[in-house]
Amino acid sequence: MVTSIIRRLIQALFVIVAMTIIVFIGVNVIGNPVDILINPDANQAERALVIAHYGLDQPLWKQYLLFLQGLLHGDFGNSFVYGRPALGLILERLPATLELAITALVIALLFGLPLGLYAGLYPNRISSKLIMSGSILGFSLPTFWVGLMLIMVFSVELGWLPTNGRGPTQELLGAQWSFLTADGIRHLLLPAFNLALFKTSLILRLTRAGVQEVLPQDYVKFARAKGLRERRIISVHVLKNLMIPVVTIIGLEFGSLIAFSVVTESIFAWPGMGKLIIDSINLLDRPVIVAYLMMMVLLFVVLNFIIDICYTLLDPRVQLEGKA
Repeated sequence: MVTSIIRRLIQALFVIVAMTIIVFIGVNVIGNPVDILINPDANQAERALVIAHYGLDQPLWKQYLLFLQGLLHGDFGNSFVYGRPALGLILERLPATLELAITALVIALLFGLPLGLYAGLYPNRISSKLIMSGSILGFSLPTFWVGLMLIMVFSVELGWLPTNGRGPTQELLGAQWSFLTADGIRHLLLPAFNLALFKTSLILRLTRAGVQEVLPQDYVKFARAKGLRERRIISVHVLKNLMIPVVTIIGLEFGSLIAFSVVTESIFAWPGMGKLIIDSINLLDRPVIVAYLMMMVLLFVVLNFIIDICYTLLDPRVQLEGKA
């Protein structure tokens, strides 16, 4: 088990190093931030001064080595636009994005798991077919359109919930959170439901497929032959065995909720990392873009590692294979 963990840590290190190269080169070949940062009427001397100030006159390989040196010290450079450390800007927005992503994941689990379990246990019922039809809509409807419809119905027509913003926040563990206030929760509901729609459909269909795969297995038939209660069979034998693929999806989709919440944050003016990265791309703020992408790479690497550890808890055979 220890050998397997060390091997995966080494693999993760190689992935991170490879991604630093891809991200750095990819970002640096897109446009010239100097064209946006300075006045178009500036003369050549002023342009050269700005280019030298930001180190853009250095060869690309030297810029990369300086980037690696800063990365080892947690320094991604200063934002071209804000003049502040890029990592600090992202960490300021991180609680808002985390709050939105966690709420969306909780909503997806609360709806997706029980509905998928019901549809898998009773596939021929009309209600199950309606549930599966609804899940197709969850896959098909564009996120931006659903967000606009939510605003039209619940904010404009009914006036129940606010249209945008994060609302008032309170400090907890050194960060600001809106779920600690009643008005903050009202601001959180619409973007969280919008972000959770696709994930709910995904978890629902995966759970249903897992239930239908597990039910015909011999250990389930044997449990029923022993006279165990149906509730115990479902909770112990069915749910535990279908949780392995579900855990994989939950882990990876949580990462995607954080990384790809850009559309939802833009529609609802949610002040998270997604809104920051869109603004940074428009302004070619390279340090912020690189810092954001590297944080996403690290996030997915860590999530994959945690998923591997969870496998050993859910299925002892995985642990035995690791030891072997």
